[in-house]
Amino acid sequence: MLVGGKGTRLRPLTLTAPKPMLPTAGVPFLTHQLAHARAAGVDHVVLATSYRAETFELHFGDGSALGLDLEYVTETEPMGTGGGIRNVSARLRGDADSPVLVLNGDVLSGHNITAQLALHAKHDAAVTLYLTEVDDARAFGCVPIDSQSRVTAFLEKMPEPVTNLINAGCYVFRRDVIDTIPYGQVVSVERETFPQLLESGATVMGYVDSGYWLDLGTPAAFVQGSCDLVRGIAPSPALPGPIGEALILPGADVAASAVVVGGSCIGGGVVIGDGAVVDGSVVFDDAVIEAGARVRASVIGRGARIGAGAVLDGVVVGDRADIGPGNELLAGVRVWPGVLLEPGAVRFSSDES
Repeated sequence: MLVGGKGTRLRPLTLTAPKPMLPTAGVPFLTHQLAHARAAGVDHVVLATSYRAETFELHFGDGSALGLDLEYVTETEPMGTGGGIRNVSARLRGDADSPVLVLNGDVLSGHNITAQLALHAKHDAAVTLYLTEVDDARAFGCVPIDSQSRVTAFLEKMPEPVTNLINAGCYVFRRDVIDTIPYGQVVSVERETFPQLLESGATVMGYVDSGYWLDLGTPAAFVQGSCDLVRGIAPSPALPGPIGEALILPGADVAASAVVVGGSCIGGGVVIGDGAVVDGSVVFDDAVIEAGARVRASVIGRGARIGAGAVLDGVVVGDRADIGPGNELLAGVRVWPGVLLEPGAVRFSSDES
């Protein structure tokens, strides 16, 4: 699993934690991915870490709590997707023909890993990519396939894509293909390894799955992914409670007159006051949302305080930030950790943040 990225698009949340370790529907996001892999029969996982690498092992240890054997390899310098895969090759098990499953650490997916592995084995492929179809592929590189599901090209972003199939961030490599990636170098599998395999005539397959898929790289997508997990729209064996309109973790104190809906997740130690509304949001541990505040489509960091009557819509509030009573924050505002906004019914948009 490639979990080394800095998650810059999710700042300030990732100033203190790597993206795969952010609480998502009650557990670190990586927990959902590991549980998905375990359900498909995976029992040994190597985490390719870099940014804040120590946090992974501190939380997951040897992986036994999830029924896994976890190992950790840390990049001292970012080496791209291909370089990161090659960097862990010494820890991989199996012979030259064994399949190696590789997952990106920021994709929430319910796709059928077992079926992807079966397609890979059937065609004795060098690599089999998981592909998903999007409504508009102009923001992505696209991956056309032929009638036999064989990949025919890797195309960069274009104004008129030839297909709506895109790389969905899960690959099955034949073990010996990984050994051909240059060691100790920055390599992109998307721009270098995969096109080179096609040029050499190697079999590269595309497994198309129409199940749930979401890249959690932005605050809006992060909130959506967590809410989709809570509501059961996105599947996960790791959800720490029943699916529904809200997931309220043990230790939270929610006033009887408060409203928590939209797949919101409320962390342990959170206090939500009388008449407050939390809709489609993620509230990290020990935050306080005071009486009458309204929070929608937002992330509230650990230990942050939202003052009485404040309104937040599409906002990211960093750890321990303090939003004074009466403030109104809209349209993508990001509040850095520890920031204090004085009381005062002040309206902030993203242009003013």
